Amino acid sequence: MYLRDREHLPPHVHAVMQDIDAPFRISTGEIMEGRFPPKAKAMVKEFILKYQNELEEMWETGNYRKLPPLD
Repeated sequence: MYLRDREHLPPHVHAVMQDIDAPFRISTGEIMEGRFPPKAKAMVKEFILKYQNELEEMWETGNYRKLPPLD
């Protein structure tokens, strides 16, 4: 999962699995467009909601850092 430089609104992260790249909203953890396997989509949402404050801060400041994986 990653944030790209020079992104567009709304604030989101991209999740990549095999050849699938899908944007997910930081505010809700929901997929914005495209398809993602259901189990992976649930894990992405869980990660986003767990680290929502950190992801919002990174989006605002552009100071990206690696976050720990889910337990």
